Amino acid sequence: MSHNREFEIAFVGLKPGVHVFEFKVEDKFFAAYGHQEFSKCNADIKLSLDKKNGFMQLKFDIDGTVEIQCDRCGNPLTKILWDEFNMVIKIVEEPDTMNEQEDDPDVFYIGKNESHIQIADWIYEFINLCLPMQNMCNPDEYGGPLCNKAVLEQLKKMEEQTNQNPNPLWKGLDKLKGLE
Repeated sequence: MSHNREFEIAFVGLKPGVHVFEFKVEDKFFAAYGHQEFSKCNADIKLSLDKKNGFMQLKFDIDGTVEIQCDRCGNPLTKILWDEFNMVIKIVEEPDTMNEQEDDPDVFYIGKNESHIQIADWIYEFINLCLPMQNMCNPDEYGGPLCNKAVLEQLKKMEEQTNQNPNPLWKGLDKLKGLE
C-alpha cells in the first residue's frame, strides 16, 4: 500500500455535500508499485466526493495517456486513458470485519475514528483497469509505417514453419475433423 500524503483526503472537516479534488499522475507515482507495463503516464484525476451522514460516494474521472508496447510488433503505442469509477465508503464500528465480508469491490469500510482516506491504491488500480488486455496497433495500421517490419517478418516465418511442420501431438485429432 502506498502512503503518499498527496493522495490522502482529510474528510473530517468537510461539510456534507459535494467536494471536488484534482490530482496529476505521472510515472513517478508508479515507482512505489514496482514494474509497470507502460510508461510516460500523463493522467488527470478528478475526484468528486459526496459526503453524507455515515458514508461517502466517490466518483473518479480519469483522463490522460500512457505509452505502451504493441503486443505484436513491440513498437510504442499511445493509449488514451478515459473512464470513470465509483466507490462507496461506509463509516462503521468494525471496518476490518466488514471489508472481509463485503463482496462488492466498489464498497469500502472505514472506522468511525478515521479522519483521512488514502486513495492512491484506488487510482493505481483504476488506471490499470483503463488499459485494454491486448495492446496492438490498429488493424488499419498493421504493417504500416509505425509497425516494426523486422518483427512482423519474423512472425510470418515462424507461422509458415508451424504450418509446414505441424506438431505430431495433434496428428491423431485430424481424424475427428468433420465428424458431427
